[in-house]
Amino acid sequence: MEAAKKRGMQSVAFEDPPVLASWAAVVGPKEGQGPWAKDFDWIFDDYSIGEKTWEKAESKMLRETVKLAISKGNYQSRDIEMMLAGDLLNQIVATSFAAREIGVPLLGLYGACSTMAESLALGAMLVDGGFFNRVSASACSHHHTAERQFRFPTEQGIQRTPSSQWTATAAGAVILDRLGSGPRITCATLGRVIDLGQSDSADMGSAMAPAAVDTIKTHFQDLKRPVDYYDLIVTGDLGKVGMAVAQQLFVKEGIVPQPNYSDCGVLLYDDSQGVDSGGSGCGCSACMLCGPLLKKMVEGKLNRLLLVATGALMSPTTQHQGETIPAIAHAVAIENQ
Repeated sequence: MEAAKKRGMQSVAFEDPPVLASWAAVVGPKEGQGPWAKDFDWIFDDYSIGEKTWEKAESKMLRETVKLAISKGNYQSRDIEMMLAGDLLNQIVATSFAAREIGVPLLGLYGACSTMAESLALGAMLVDGGFFNRVSASACSHHHTAERQFRFPTEQGIQRTPSSQWTATAAGAVILDRLGSGPRITCATLGRVIDLGQSDSADMGSAMAPAAVDTIKTHFQDLKRPVDYYDLIVTGDLGKVGMAVAQQLFVKEGIVPQPNYSDCGVLLYDDSQGVDSGGSGCGCSACMLCGPLLKKMVEGKLNRLLLVATGALMSPTTQHQGETIPAIAHAVAIENQ
């Protein structure tokens, strides 16, 4: 017996598409100086957010973003039946420490920078499947915690390469509800792990681009949708280098979604901010979705959005062992209905 909601090899279509009933985006100082400042709910003045460590600051940022999404939807914490969230820290401690104060059941997720799309896809499955009426989906990252864990503490002043990306200090949270009005998650495509041998941790965009293109191509095939179906296809955080690689692969695969294609890592900052290839981190696609992109959907400037969040599934351990960088991308279709 075939699964009724499965489409093709990797996709699902929802019979009762969950509503994005409420959302919130919180960012740090650098992100607040970028082109989308007016579209974020809260811009922190400093990276510590009143905490003693970067890690505590990251957890606070996620906690406050989820709480803000809850309050903006006129909900109480007890109305949220499940929290799906993740971050980049070891054992996703920013998430678990945030969840202990929110007080709802938690499914902690790790998809590297693809976590926001992963949480949305799984949350939509839980609601559409009838398991829960209302869940939150969220993700966060912090520039200084990620640099300390994956590269070098920023205090060391290590020179960055042009292909490197700036981990966003940002978080985004969405409340998915079985009832209500607003944009809906209509379908999702879950990605495969793709590894074409890239091993340079200062060029994660090139490592993730093949996974993004693979998921987008599969999405169109599984759902039998034309390549011009969406008003915008936006990848997670390929940055300028990865986006250029993806555009070449689009041509090779014959899907060519331009001009309705962009990347959150390219959009989040402007060229004057010194972020080299662009933004990265779980919070990159999370804040862009929960800030300017969903605002455009509410305003009717976008009606069909495909978010394809991308993740480099490496760790400091695998890098020290000389491993290459596996990557993954998950896609969620968000549509005004």
